[in-house]
Amino acid sequence: MAKIIVTDRDGVDHELEGKEGWKVMEIIRDAGLPIEAACGGCCACATCHVYVDADWQDKLNAADEEEADMLDLALDVQDNSRLSCQVEFTAAMDGLKVTLAPE
Repeated sequence: MAKIIVTDRDGVDHELEGKEGWKVMEIIRDAGLPIEAACGGCCACATCHVYVDADWQDKLNAADEEEADMLDLALDVQDNSRLSCQVEFTAAMDGLKVTLAPE
């Protein structure tokens, strides 16, 4: 089973089943973690903002222009910021680590 490790806003790690073909946001939301994802994954908000662990930054596809524009509207943006609705989970991402950004 592929997994994703999500650190919540209290610093607690959660090991979730990574479902191939699902967006990282969907995996986090379906696990019941507090991610708003107000637009439902349409890249029309920044409420699914996460920080990607340094070991994984270069292994993911780069954010496209639309995602970068939405991140410009997010709070506390860092170099490793991504919108989790724009990251599709694959088997090669087993062990991916992300941290929920502040609300």
